[in-house]
Amino acid sequence: MKNLLICLLFLAGCFTATTMAAQSKNLRHVVLFKFKDSSSAADVKKVEDAFRALPAQIKQIKSFDWGLNNSPENLNQGFTHCFLVTFASEKDREIYLPHPAHQAFVEVLKPHLDKVLVIDYWAKK
Repeated sequence: MKNLLICLLFLAGCFTATTMAAQSKNLRHVVLFKFKDSSSAADVKKVEDAFRALPAQIKQIKSFDWGLNNSPENLNQGFTHCFLVTFASEKDREIYLPHPAHQAFVEVLKPHLDKVLVIDYWAKK
């Protein structure tokens, strides 16, 4: 009986650890923009503001960070802006992509976008 209890406690611990690990997964959605030379600083700011507004409009966004390139390596190929959107699941990303707020943002972006690079990955530690 004691061995059975120990085995059950071990299995419960494994289940809890697995569940906690699954909950801590993060799906990262990395978006890099190169803007058109014809876009003004005000145009770019409008795009930044529209993207930064998405977390308040789309509840599936778990976290959001962004910034401007400041690498001294000169390997950015003209990409100046990086946005990192984090989701808890692929389903959340599936809701985000066609979401009306995201689509409205894309319409703000389109006239000013020269190039975009998007990479999604499951974060690992």
